[in-house]
Amino acid sequence: MSGSPFANEDVMEDYMSALLTDEPIIEDLTRHSVEQLLKTAPIPRTEPFKQPIEETVETVPVIAKVLEAKVEKKLVTVKTPTKVVKPVIPEGEFQVLLFEVAGMTLAVPLTELGGIHQVETINPLFGKPEWFKGVLLHRDEKYNVVDTAKWVMPEKSAEKLAESTKYQYLIVLGESGWGLGCESLVATETLIPDDVKWRNVEGSRPWLSGMVKKKMCALVNVQQLISMLNQGLSSND
Repeated sequence: MSGSPFANEDVMEDYMSALLTDEPIIEDLTRHSVEQLLKTAPIPRTEPFKQPIEETVETVPVIAKVLEAKVEKKLVTVKTPTKVVKPVIPEGEFQVLLFEVAGMTLAVPLTELGGIHQVETINPLFGKPEWFKGVLLHRDEKYNVVDTAKWVMPEKSAEKLAESTKYQYLIVLGESGWGLGCESLVATETLIPDDVKWRNVEGSRPWLSGMVKKKMCALVNVQQLISMLNQGLSSND
């Protein structure tokens, strides 16, 4: 096995956290008595009242211009939460396939394995995520090939390993049409539930079901992984 497997789950994690009070405003008003109002009243007129001459005032109509209120439109991006598919914990023994990518060992339950094919020619497609390596044609079937190193690992690590990673096999995930690029096949292993340190899928990396203790490798939650790939999500989304 080339490279070194993960030593603990921490290393895997590196790859795979007052009331508005309306106070009344009181206006101070000066209140005058009746006598004070009478003292300040105007003196009665003694001269005859003359009817004021009405003057014709030319009025100019004023056209009011109605200004349309400008409403600032903001594009709100709503992120759809990732649908979580919880792993099914077996009640008894189960078998897994161990395979290696860039020094990292992954395990896939055999019941979730759709097949293993040799990688020959991969046809690249434009407008796809960086981790989408292309399409593999095998007989009459088409498989979407995942660059496993780029999908699982952080960007910096993936960039360093991209040139040296050579995929020889495709690990097909169920009947989804998705396949993980694989450098080498390790072995099949029979496990019991206690052999796995199961993880809480509600946290980060829900595609990781847990860690196989004696092999110190990641057990893949295949159905969750398929769901994320169908949504175009990477491992950290």
